[in-house]
Amino acid sequence: MTQHNTIHAVEPMRSFARSLPMALLKARESVMVRFRPSLRAHGLTEQQWRVIRAMSASDRRLRPMDLSQMTFISMPSLSRLLKTLEGRQLIKRGRHVGDLRGSEFGLTPAGHAMVAEIAPHSEEIYAEIERLVGSEEVAQLYQLLELVVQRLGVPTEEELGAD
Repeated sequence: MTQHNTIHAVEPMRSFARSLPMALLKARESVMVRFRPSLRAHGLTEQQWRVIRAMSASDRRLRPMDLSQMTFISMPSLSRLLKTLEGRQLIKRGRHVGDLRGSEFGLTPAGHAMVAEIAPHSEEIYAEIERLVGSEEVAQLYQLLELVVQRLGVPTEEELGAD
């Protein structure tokens, strides 16, 4: 008696080049490679800059959960980042008014100064990207990315998992 191995027809996977996560990652890297030298020159990682940038855009001090949601950095990683930035005296911890056990964070004068120092260079990079890609195309990209987020939703802390 012969044994026959049944081969199940499997739907072929889309080509790697048409993987949406990979296309987004590739585009992100094309953008970030332009920003990294400036961040490195200021001794900042991308995640540290995201936290500082989020704080600079806020008109109030932020709780860690707010920062996590704004920056898409998990709470364990964010806790380490906050300690590092606090140690560098770029941010300051305070007590939350409504919850004395809770902390909130804001930029120190040194943190504000760093943002002011990086901002003009950052804007030059954005201008270069718009020259190379096209202003209308960049505006379309923002619209499309926002549409994706609106339709697919923003991930929760649990869905974020690792950074």
